[in-house]
Amino acid sequence: MPAPTEVAIPARRYGAQSMSAPLREVLAVRPGIEFGAAYDDPAHGFLHACDLELARREHAAFVDTLASLGPTVHVLDGDELDVGPDSAYPFDPLLVTDRGAIPLRPGKPSRRAEPAALEAWMAGAGIPVAGRIEAPGTIEGGDTLWLRPDLFCIGRTLRTNDAGARQLAGLVGGDVRVFDLPYWRGPAELIHLMSVISPIADDLAVVFLPLLPVGLWELLNELDIRMIEVPEEEFATLGCNVLAVRPGVVILAEGNPATRAALVVAGCEVHTYPATEIGINGSGGPTCMTRPILRA
Repeated sequence: MPAPTEVAIPARRYGAQSMSAPLREVLAVRPGIEFGAAYDDPAHGFLHACDLELARREHAAFVDTLASLGPTVHVLDGDELDVGPDSAYPFDPLLVTDRGAIPLRPGKPSRRAEPAALEAWMAGAGIPVAGRIEAPGTIEGGDTLWLRPDLFCIGRTLRTNDAGARQLAGLVGGDVRVFDLPYWRGPAELIHLMSVISPIADDLAVVFLPLLPVGLWELLNELDIRMIEVPEEEFATLGCNVLAVRPGVVILAEGNPATRAALVVAGCEVHTYPATEIGINGSGGPTCMTRPILRA
């Protein structure tokens, strides 16, 4: 009797329904000329005139650190995308689920061209579109996170409205929780959901408690997720924006010694990169500078 034929199971090429499962494929965007000129228009929200060459060196250092930890990093050129300075933060315009990419609709008007640009790259990579956010809905990736592969959280903020949250919840399916974020200091210092929480393992998250929604705090406790608290003095230096490359192996912006020490005490392996221009000036941390394509 002939031996049964083994059927090869195709390797999964996309899907990132986790914030901390091993990162296999990820997208980054090198800051372009528009990034260097962003301070000229107050609508972009940059803190000071940008040193573009320094920003590019910092971005390259971040990409080198990320790639050294195992993921394949696909780096696009911001000048070639030509969709504005915030393209250096590709976490916001698009989400990659197990069913494919979901182009979002940013609440920041100057970012409205970014989803189509990333969608075009995804199409070239063979990643299907699982749905889109349509007007009047607005939603940005920074207001989304996975606590479990079947437990998705959305923050309602000044950039993510109720219509956007409802549309994305319908596209993602499963257990979706929506939490309101405070107005805080308004549009000039907008906070996303991921400004105040970064899950870095199934049972561990970095949080900024003063702005964490109470309902989310309750959910973290219900799921027995331990919280590493970021001190107030490190909130502005991106201490709460932590990228997990795999559970407990993280990348953090330099200049956050208390958060780094707390991560080490919690058993994490911490890698840092310089973030003065690429991060603090444009208010984008290591999570913001990536769009995970595959976590597995």
